[in-house]
Amino acid sequence: MIIVTGAAGFIGSCMVNKLNNKGLKDLILVDDFQRPAKAQNLEKKVFREKVDRDDFFDWLDRNHHDVEHILHLGARTDTTEFDHRVFDRLNLNYSRRLWEACSRYSIPLIYASSAATYGMGEQGYSDDHSIIPGLKPLNPYGESKQQFDLWVLQQKDQPPAWTGLKFFNVYGPNEYHKGRMASVVFHAYGQVAREGKVRLFRSHRSDYQDGMQLRDFIYVRDVTRVIYFLMKERKTHGIMNLGTGEARTFLDLAEAVFQASGKSPVIEFIDTPADIRNTYQYYTQAVMDKLALAGYRLPFYSLEAGVNEYVLEFLSTHRCY
Repeated sequence: MIIVTGAAGFIGSCMVNKLNNKGLKDLILVDDFQRPAKAQNLEKKVFREKVDRDDFFDWLDRNHHDVEHILHLGARTDTTEFDHRVFDRLNLNYSRRLWEACSRYSIPLIYASSAATYGMGEQGYSDDHSIIPGLKPLNPYGESKQQFDLWVLQQKDQPPAWTGLKFFNVYGPNEYHKGRMASVVFHAYGQVAREGKVRLFRSHRSDYQDGMQLRDFIYVRDVTRVIYFLMKERKTHGIMNLGTGEARTFLDLAEAVFQASGKSPVIEFIDTPADIRNTYQYYTQAVMDKLALAGYRLPFYSLEAGVNEYVLEFLSTHRCY
């Protein structure tokens, strides 16, 4: 059986669908299942059992002999949350316990790190392990992911195979419940549908024009393809980036949303909210050499192709993946 944590969330539920599509249905789904907004993400999914995240470690102690792989995609991902205790409990300490269990029971592990660990990108965006100690995240969420990555690299006891994935800007279906933390694509489509225009953050730096801030946007279907590939590989690849390797502007993104919606672009620039202005990333681009060296050869969705599919197949129909 395969365990997916965060299974009712955005990437987790898409991963469950990916596994189902590959004929894998002996799945254990781990999450906090008390949020009604996430319930639709698991509709029509096939699995063996749901296990509450607070009960999971007791369950694993009883059932570890039957577990083939753990995909640890559950985390608190709110970059505007500043209570370190929340991240210590749900991201850092929970992940440590899971790593220790996988090491003890010899279970391969793939876990979600984040490009938020790179901070303002002062050290670049290479996933070389030697660079990781010098990274300076900008918020408690990024710090929690960084602290776990650093802790992992110090461990002598390890799962039989493991990979930590630094997700860049993931967008796609099943993020309906995320509110403010949903992708820019999600919010842009909502604005186009309601008002016929998109609001983008104004640049507060002289070296970037409005809308020319750059991010490495990756479609969630690509994320699930990579995770499935690594799961089948069952090798240790260490900590590696998961983006497309190509930075695109927010103007590119907005224009792709208008194109998919069949409307002419109307873009308004607004101030970046004060609570995130000083920690706002103006440029991210994943260095993707490690994944290529691991043998992954599938092309990534272009921003235009990913946005077009997301808008036409999911956002405009309110359908989950």
